[in-house]
Amino acid sequence: MKVLVLGGAGYIGSHTVYELIDNGHKVVIVDNLETGHLEAVHPKAVFYKGDVRDRSFLNQVFQDEKVDAVIHFAANSLVGESMINPLKYYDNNVCGAKVLLEAMVANGVDKIVFSSTAATYGEPERIPILETDKTEPTNTYGETKLAMEKMFKWTSKAHHLRYVSLRYFNACGAHVSGQIGEAHSPETHLIPLILQVPMGKRSHISIFGDDYDTKDGTCVRDYIHVTDLASAHIKAVEYLMDGKESSIFNLGNGVGFTVKEVIDVARKVTGDEIRAEIAPKRAGDPAKLIASSEKARTVLGWEPKYTDIESIVESAWNWHKNHPNGFERN
Repeated sequence: MKVLVLGGAGYIGSHTVYELIDNGHKVVIVDNLETGHLEAVHPKAVFYKGDVRDRSFLNQVFQDEKVDAVIHFAANSLVGESMINPLKYYDNNVCGAKVLLEAMVANGVDKIVFSSTAATYGEPERIPILETDKTEPTNTYGETKLAMEKMFKWTSKAHHLRYVSLRYFNACGAHVSGQIGEAHSPETHLIPLILQVPMGKRSHISIFGDDYDTKDGTCVRDYIHVTDLASAHIKAVEYLMDGKESSIFNLGNGVGFTVKEVIDVARKVTGDEIRAEIAPKRAGDPAKLIASSEKARTVLGWEPKYTDIESIVESAWNWHKNHPNGFERN
């Protein structure tokens, strides 16, 4: 099959492209390179530089490429920035989804897999989180992703488009080849921030609060390897290609690790003492966020391969130590 990957030069998008091509599929990438990297584009993929909000550009891509399905990663995704500049997030994420859906409907493309987020839930009602739990986002980023999900729902009813929305938790790790990995600026994810200490890019890692109601007082999160996320997107496309109905799935390991546990694993993997300092809690940080992925396992037949935190950190370290400046030439 031939798949259009929007945001295919970004972190999760590029790993999904690699998995698609490894599985024998044809891939077309659209990315405006605002946060993506040309160096992350797979050499066998067809690449178009352009913006998801450009209707005429998208129409041309659809007319030229005749794709079977779309995987949509193209969105701004920094929680903090979304609270400072909410209209940027509504413009790129929500307006971008509107233009994309218009182009899909106009060109008869009726299958889309959407990269959503656990931020659609807000403060969890229970652990593990189920797809049927209430969605009350606590930040603009989560609110825009939820708005996009609802746009897919109503468009599907009006135009018989089918979609899968994948809500996932803490993406981490890097490709087994070491060719691509995480390269954000600014970096906000815990594992790469920890690894900046042994790389000499920061003096210590800050632990935001150590008196939560958890085993060691630090926040618990569900970490999922980026390649496992990529495989779930492919399973979701295949699910739609088989004619199945629209649905929403959580993606996670179903196992939580505390901040201190992740730091200890990073110390073991890198051989560095990695100094940590306790800092004040951040507003809106839940004590625990763990997903139930039972639905994805049962319905999609998805099974994560990287289930222990050590292998996840090892893959990230393999990338970061060999690419200390990300995709920039060292």
